[in-house]
Amino acid sequence: MNRFIKSAVGSILIAGIATFANAGELTIATVNNGHMIEMQKLTPEFEAAHPGTTLNWVVLEEGILRSRVTTDISTKGGQFDVMTIGMYEAPIWGKNNWLVPLQFGADYDVNDILPAMRNGLSYDGNLYAAPFYGESSMIMYRKDLVEAAGMTIMDNPTWDHIRDVAAAVTDKENGIYGICLRGKPGWGDNMAFITTMANSFGAQWFNTDWTPALDSQAWNDAVNFYVDLLTNYGPPGSEANSFNEILALMNEGKCGMWIDATIAASFVTDPSQSKVADMMAFAQSPYKATTKGANWLWAWALAIPAGTKQQDEAQAFIEWATSKAYIELVASKNGWGSVPTGTRQSTYDNQMFRDAATFDEAELKAILSANPEDSTLNPSPYVGVQFAAIPEFQAIGVAVGQQMTAALAGQISVEEALANSQEAADREMRKAGYY
Repeated sequence: MNRFIKSAVGSILIAGIATFANAGELTIATVNNGHMIEMQKLTPEFEAAHPGTTLNWVVLEEGILRSRVTTDISTKGGQFDVMTIGMYEAPIWGKNNWLVPLQFGADYDVNDILPAMRNGLSYDGNLYAAPFYGESSMIMYRKDLVEAAGMTIMDNPTWDHIRDVAAAVTDKENGIYGICLRGKPGWGDNMAFITTMANSFGAQWFNTDWTPALDSQAWNDAVNFYVDLLTNYGPPGSEANSFNEILALMNEGKCGMWIDATIAASFVTDPSQSKVADMMAFAQSPYKATTKGANWLWAWALAIPAGTKQQDEAQAFIEWATSKAYIELVASKNGWGSVPTGTRQSTYDNQMFRDAATFDEAELKAILSANPEDSTLNPSPYVGVQFAAIPEFQAIGVAVGQQMTAALAGQISVEEALANSQEAADREMRKAGYY
């Protein structure tokens, strides 16, 4: 068996995966992002330190990963020993006893993990997932293009200013687009970004009585602004773009601005993969009516499903992959500018990291400013910035994301998309007995 990467990027390649791992073999479901790909490359390091344990990787696109691990854990399918999940799933699944609480020794230094990450991955005082990397969202932009256009970008600019910068920078004849934003449907894809924009316009997912609020003027204004912005100044086919597609465009120098996960900063400033690495600058996210909820909070984290037969090995792997020593290992291989970030205070205290990472202050500021407990202009009943931390949200977010993509593609109007979204959300909340 290929011990290294028995991976499947895409859903059709994983349908026949064996249900249970062999003794000593850990099957790990993860997302096809750069830091996870690097983790796979370091498989021999873990296996050498843990004789008798081999790693079997299942690597999936973000939306497919979410769907597969949710189905597997809710049906007790037992396909995976370690799952890559996030702040949405960890507390809900922990409450349901679907995950094994994590226990670490003193050397692991749990208190070094940023409080925002620990809190978001815990339920009732127990940590149910350990953050592999953490993130907020921020503006990443080409300072050369912005300066050449006679514009500036400061922290927390208005969305109107961002539109003006996008207009000034756009040069379609030369393949330069003023702004690149997520358009691919998914509760953690386009809706992660659109929700932060809508928050800043004064919108929210639910009113205090749990009735959906997608028919509000704030949602209408935000989504119309989003569609107009990408239609006029974004790349063609934006409705198909998610993180990896836009990262490729950014690294080719095609985007003047990108508002997305702070973790992208380590890639767009890496000269080995970005043609504009030395031209990148960073600023805090834009707003319209409020800065509340204008930037998201997320962690891609590793968790142990309760049904695994390899609990001890899974715990050992998670401890290795989320430790200070792992971060130092990546630094020794690739440099401090390439380590997974957003998880540990010690990373930001490290002078070598600060010297290598031009984005360190902006990234940490964004993470520390995101407040899942107070993310909307008006009071709302849920916790979460770019999602509502209730089990029903996943289905609602998927349905709404599809409507937003249809509006962006010009298949339906924004008003139709929001009306359909309101109806879908209302149906789910009624079915769940909220009212």
